[in-house]
Amino acid sequence: MAWIYLFIAGLFECAWAVGLKYAEGFTRPVPSILTVAAMLVSFWLLSIAMKTVPVGTAYAVWTGIGAVGVAIAGIVLFNESRELARLFCIFLIIAGVAGLRVLAGK
Repeated sequence: MAWIYLFIAGLFECAWAVGLKYAEGFTRPVPSILTVAAMLVSFWLLSIAMKTVPVGTAYAVWTGIGAVGVAIAGIVLFNESRELARLFCIFLIIAGVAGLRVLAGK
């Protein structure tokens, strides 16, 4: 169950990171409130996952999910670069997160 919490925490990390863009320096009230709410949920779920998952692994997976998710959101929502080298680097992050998940079971 901890891994599910960790995955959902990573999704909320993506939400708050993208929310920061829409909050425009916390000058827009609704996006700002939603961003802070996503931050709180993300940290809360991460803390629950860390009861079971080792701290280094949990944090690396959480930030990896966030990094990949926000990079993909940037491509889809903000027309950021789709350069092959960038996509390969995103793949490397995914491979690292998957590797941590597999090795955490040993």
